[in-house]
Amino acid sequence: MIAVMTTFKRILFVAALAGVATPAIAADSAVPEKAALCAACHGEGGAKPIMPEYPVIAGQYANYLAHSLHEYKDGKRKNPVMSAQAAGLTDAEIKALAAYYEAQASPLYTPKIPGHKVTK
Repeated sequence: MIAVMTTFKRILFVAALAGVATPAIAADSAVPEKAALCAACHGEGGAKPIMPEYPVIAGQYANYLAHSLHEYKDGKRKNPVMSAQAAGLTDAEIKALAAYYEAQASPLYTPKIPGHKVTK
């Protein structure tokens, strides 16, 4: 069973790198088109990364996610995988991904301060 899951994860990762959407992601029109790329490592909805060293992105603030993606794209943050993924994203795609992942249920707990507006 473990070997099957490892093989499945490898296939999913290769498919995502090739820009092919997974059926679960492609079926939901509210999910940004490029979310399949993120799901390859961060898991569907960004809540269950495939490796413990990959961060949970579900529930993170949209401005944090967008800022991070822009820094990977601009070379201010260094990570070969993330830099390559962010390089092909437009500003609109980054904004859509950030908003989508902010809205996802997260296993992390980040208290939201009532009435506090996070600046963009």
